[in-house]
Amino acid sequence: MRISLIPLLGLGCTAALLMPASAAGAAPARPHQPTAQRTSAPRTTTLALTPLSAAAADADRAGEPDGGDDQGGADRTRGALTRGLDAPSTAGFALLGVSWDDPTATLRGTVEVRTRPASGGGRQAAWSAWRPLSADTEDSTGQGLEARRGPHARGATAPLWVGPSDGVQVRVHGAAELPQGLRVDLVDPGTRTAVPRAELPAEAASPQPADSHRLHAAAHTAPRPGIVTRSGWGADESLRESGYVYTGTVKVVFVHHTDTGNDYGCADSPSVIRSIYQYHVVTNGWRDIGYNFLVDRCGTIYEGRAGGVARSVLGAHTLGFNTDSSGVAALGTYTSDSPPQAQVDGITKIAAWKLGLGSRDAAGTATLTSASDGSRYPQGTSHTFYAISGHRDAFATDCPGDTLYARLGDIRSRAAHLQGR
Repeated sequence: MRISLIPLLGLGCTAALLMPASAAGAAPARPHQPTAQRTSAPRTTTLALTPLSAAAADADRAGEPDGGDDQGGADRTRGALTRGLDAPSTAGFALLGVSWDDPTATLRGTVEVRTRPASGGGRQAAWSAWRPLSADTEDSTGQGLEARRGPHARGATAPLWVGPSDGVQVRVHGAAELPQGLRVDLVDPGTRTAVPRAELPAEAASPQPADSHRLHAAAHTAPRPGIVTRSGWGADESLRESGYVYTGTVKVVFVHHTDTGNDYGCADSPSVIRSIYQYHVVTNGWRDIGYNFLVDRCGTIYEGRAGGVARSVLGAHTLGFNTDSSGVAALGTYTSDSPPQAQVDGITKIAAWKLGLGSRDAAGTATLTSASDGSRYPQGTSHTFYAISGHRDAFATDCPGDTLYARLGDIRSRAAHLQGR
């Protein structure tokens, strides 16, 4: 459904990032480039999970100081706890996930974690409630063999942002035989000199296409939004695989949520993104962060995978359909919480602009061919998607969550309006 009126998008936290851009999509002027160097590098600490008996699991539940096991009796019906970890004192971290050796193996069961805040002073601090980690993602099955994986690939849950922490407990209940080499990966995003959000670099620093003037002159392009570059969020470019891989004109934008939780402030967004980048490369074994763009709850748009924001960079976001598409991820989890309007607006702006570079109607459809049997459609078959679709439209997942998925119709209409349609 089209709307005739549209509120001004992207005010508030992102207003200072926006740069004048014509309706024809002209590149913005170069903003002030601040110093944004890390003072400590991101790192990953890994701890192996070990077999635990049912008796140990019961003792663990009985000893919970905060009554945090909100699963209650239902949790006991899942069977004995088969793997776990009790590490009340660890190296500092802010994001975590559980991984295993074989990237093609599936973890059939449940994974739960709870953490101890770093500010609480070791064992005296209160544990968080138990929280689930999602294992129904492409991260978990390692099916990203279409230009996604490096030589050290692992299967993994989706990562979870927990904020500064230095203690962790993990429990895994197996509904079937569990994968070998289970471990928890604790990611410290590192630190960097403070950069005011209004001064973050908001121009693509990566290579631009030689024919960008032709693309920008195409009909129905949307204004180019402000985009915080990789240098702006502190990407360590030595971490990723060198070089870039490109695909054809973007015909479909797939919308995701990072499923990393909503317990972050917008000032934390660069740290969250650095952590996701570290997890995708070091834990998953991917060549770079999987998403092409990320949008935080304040509507700020961040460059994801390297290669140039105006180019068709091959991402690792939608199994079977990474070709001729772009992946935009909402920073957070939207299974029940509603995405803030500013975040929806940010997704709208980047989708409208990215599709407009190839004169694609944001309210239209496009046909893509599956490159993997692991997607919803067998390899070699074609399927017609909305130009702005959800991850679940192409892969068996809950992503981008029910509440964000319900907003896609509105996002399409608003994006088409931005394109002047």
